[in-house]
Amino acid sequence: VQLQASGGGLVQSGGSLRLSCAASVGTFSIYTMGWFRQAPGKEREFVAAIGWGGGATNYAGSTKGRFTISRDNTKNTVYLQMNSLTPEDTAVYYCAAQPYLRVAGQSRANEYRVWGQGTQVTVSS
Repeated sequence: VQLQASGGGLVQSGGSLRLSCAASVGTFSIYTMGWFRQAPGKEREFVAAIGWGGGATNYAGSTKGRFTISRDNTKNTVYLQMNSLTPEDTAVYYCAAQPYLRVAGQSRANEYRVWGQGTQVTVSS
């Protein structure tokens, strides 16, 4: 299983970006997909997750209402639409995958076995 994240870049405060994460897997629909981020000097933190099967979503408090996670199982891809970005959103964003991961574990990085390489998001003030 391999994950390839893309879509990062430089954006002004208040702007938007859409990240994509393409997965090379046999049965994408069984994977819970998560997005995490890590800013310099800080620990990796949960951003959002979307479950396998029905695709229920789960967000960190800091991103709820501004970010939207979605998936296209026909394209083996998960997306993160980020709106109303602030400089505090500046970080390297990582996508992660774990088959059949339930809601209780979705916000914990150590529950995910597969990680992408990360894409840099920089928000200028």
